Amino acid sequence: MRRTFAGFLAAAAMSIALPALAADAAPARSDPLGDLITGALTGTLPGSVEYKMKATLYHAGAKGIRALDSLGCKVVAMRTLAVDKDVIPRRTVVFIKETVGLPMPNGEKHDGYWYASDVGGAIKGNKLDLFSGKGAASMKPLMDLNLSTLSVTKVGEFKGCPPE
Repeated sequence: MRRTFAGFLAAAAMSIALPALAADAAPARSDPLGDLITGALTGTLPGSVEYKMKATLYHAGAKGIRALDSLGCKVVAMRTLAVDKDVIPRRTVVFIKETVGLPMPNGEKHDGYWYASDVGGAIKGNKLDLFSGKGAASMKPLMDLNLSTLSVTKVGEFKGCPPE
């Protein structure tokens, strides 16, 4: 009998789903197969925690922010993220699924990855500050997001400065 990967996944899903169906009143169980598939698609590690975080936006303007983040690196439009370093340490790469597909300044589509390289005095707890670029018009692609409940997952770390 020839087994395919799809057949393996279906069998694995059944072995996970059937015991869960038998326990009608049991509390919700974790979904290891779903976590594994999501991890493969997003680059997250199994067991990674997804935070629901509130975000604000910031941009460089005439009286705007400085050109460097708190690491001394150049701020990068649609990549630099200001965080509370007690919640998300600086130099952490995060995945924000709601930003996937947003237009980037270079015309490409956003892949959802942001770099925690900045901090802010008002960024406390489960809050983020997304750097949109130069001028208030740069915030337009982010305005349609529900900034009160972004899904944020830590996916890695970076050394040096974030990529431009």
